[in-house]
Amino acid sequence: MASVLLLGLLVMTCLCIGASSAESPDPAYDENYEILWGGNHASSLDGGKEIQLSMDNSSGSGFGSKLDYGSGFFKMRIKVPDRNSAGVVTAYYVHSNTNNHDELDFEFLGNKQGRPIILQTNIFINGKGNREQRIKLWFDPFADFHTYRILWNPYQVAFFVDETPIRVFENKTGMGISYPTQPMQILASIWNGEDWATDGGKTKTNWTYAPFKAHYQGFDVQGCSSTSPSCSSGGLWWNASKYRRLNDSQMGAYEKVMKNMHPFSSISSLLYIYTPDLTQINDC
Repeated sequence: MASVLLLGLLVMTCLCIGASSAESPDPAYDENYEILWGGNHASSLDGGKEIQLSMDNSSGSGFGSKLDYGSGFFKMRIKVPDRNSAGVVTAYYVHSNTNNHDELDFEFLGNKQGRPIILQTNIFINGKGNREQRIKLWFDPFADFHTYRILWNPYQVAFFVDETPIRVFENKTGMGISYPTQPMQILASIWNGEDWATDGGKTKTNWTYAPFKAHYQGFDVQGCSSTSPSCSSGGLWWNASKYRRLNDSQMGAYEKVMKNMHPFSSISSLLYIYTPDLTQINDC
């Protein structure tokens, strides 16, 4: 019996990456990730500690994790293209490779010189999206690297910019509200979204500024491999009680973000946001 228990612990350790919340040394990108498309537009920098994805009028580029995950607290340090980037979409997201997919998105929507880059988040559940929210960041995301995090556990999905929560989607399946549960791959890309990304598609990409370059760092993965039967376990740090809702400090920061929501956020996306009164649903 003891040998069986020991074997089970070893399997869980191997399958559930990131045993504690402590920051791990950054591995080279190819330990956990691989280039998926636009390989001639992707460059490995600093011994693999940084990836540059570029886009011109022939192609963009993207990379993804080698594994799918069933829960985790995923993060990436990102610096988006500078200069005139209207129509350019820089993305970091998790996505299930299924027909009716689940997806949790960070999308940076480029803009004309002198106008702010908009950060859009979106949530797809069983193939249904239309939950877009947009915010204007309190810094220039092209000036330096910032950390973007997605917490996904059985209790909530939370998007963070550095340490600030900017969006929360609670698990309210008991109220008949769908929640993302499918195994998901971590993905990053830069691509041409000029048909919709800037001014509703009215402002097109100015290709004289190409190539547009996005930079990514931080390739350790704090997540549970989807092959593990234990991705909902409270023994995983991102599933522990402190990660099941925002604390008071985070809640205060989150409320400030909500007050500065971009006017073009989808109304439907505001239906199930985290509110101070957890018994209510905001029906904006």
